[in-house]
Amino acid sequence: MDATVTLNHGSGGKQTHELISQVFAKKFEIPEPLTDSAVLKITGTTLAFTTDSYVVDPLFFPGGNIGKLAICGTVNDLAVSGAKPMFISASFIIEEGFPLAELIQIVDSMAEEAVKAGVKVVTGDTKVVGKGKCDKLFITTAGTGIMDHRLEHISSGSHIRQGDHLIINGPLGNHSIAVLGARNNLSFSTPVITDCACLNHLISGVLEKCGEVHFMRDLTRGGLAGVLNELAGMTGRDIAVDEAAVPVDDPVKGACEMFGFDPLYLANEGKVLIVAGSGSETEVLDIMRAYLPGKDSAIIGEIIPGERKLVVLNTSAGGKRILDMPSGVQLPRIC
Repeated sequence: MDATVTLNHGSGGKQTHELISQVFAKKFEIPEPLTDSAVLKITGTTLAFTTDSYVVDPLFFPGGNIGKLAICGTVNDLAVSGAKPMFISASFIIEEGFPLAELIQIVDSMAEEAVKAGVKVVTGDTKVVGKGKCDKLFITTAGTGIMDHRLEHISSGSHIRQGDHLIINGPLGNHSIAVLGARNNLSFSTPVITDCACLNHLISGVLEKCGEVHFMRDLTRGGLAGVLNELAGMTGRDIAVDEAAVPVDDPVKGACEMFGFDPLYLANEGKVLIVAGSGSETEVLDIMRAYLPGKDSAIIGEIIPGERKLVVLNTSAGGKRILDMPSGVQLPRIC
C-alpha cells in the first residue's frame, strides 16, 4: 500500500478495496464478504445496518444536491441487501460562513426524499468548524432496515449459478457527468441530469414477485465494472457482459469520448445490478420496467462457465476484452 492516503483510495476501485480490507476490515475483524450493509441478528429479528459519508463537489448539481444524495445512497444500500429501509440518522459537519438558506434547501431535499422512500430521519448530530477547516458541508448518514431472513443470501451472492442473468435498471454514467458538468460549468446540447433516486420501491416490487433474485448491488463508486469484479471475486465465477446491451445516453457517450472516460466505470446514484436465476430474467425485467427508475431496464450479460474470476466484455466491435477492476480515480468527490 501507499505510504499516504491519496484520492485513489476513495475511487471505489483497487486502492479502495486494499484500504478497506487491509486496514479497516482487518483491524475491526469484519468478515468477508464486505457488503453494502451489515446483516445483524437480534433476538429473532434480522436487521440490515449501513453508514455512508457524502462529500460531493459541488453541493448542487442538475437534478439533485448533497442532501438528496445522502438519503438515496443510504436507502439504496439497505434495499440492495434485501432489507426494507426504516430509519436514518443524519450528521452534518458545516463550515463557518455557510449560507443558512442553502442548508435549509439541502435539508428540505432530504425530508422530501425520505417521505418518497417511506423512511424516517430520527436522530443526528451537528458540528460547525472554522472557516477553511471543511469544504462547505459534509453529511454522514446511517440507516437500519428489517430483513426477511430468507433474503440474507442476496448481498453475498452465495446463490449465484452458471446461466444467471445480469440486469440493470437503466443508462449508466449520468450522475458522474452531471456532477462533472456542474463542477466545471460545462453546458451540454442535451442536459445531463443525475440519476440519483431511491430504488427501494422498485427492489421490493421485484423481491415480492420473484423468488429467483440471487444478488443485488447499487452501482456507485467504481461503477458497473467495479461491482462485477467484486462479484466475480466473491463467487469465484466468470461473468460476460455485452457492451451493446448496456444502455448509455448519447450526451454521456459524447462526454466520455471527449474526456476519455469509460461509462462502465462511472459512478451512478440510482442504478442497481440484479442477478436473476436463469428463466426468471424476463419476469424481473418486466417488473423493473413498471417503475419510473426502471423504465429503461436491460439484460446485459450472464454468469458463464469458468472459475477464473474474470469479467469478459463482448465489445460492440465483435471482440472480447477483460473488464478489470478500476484502478485510480476518474472523478473524485462524486458522492
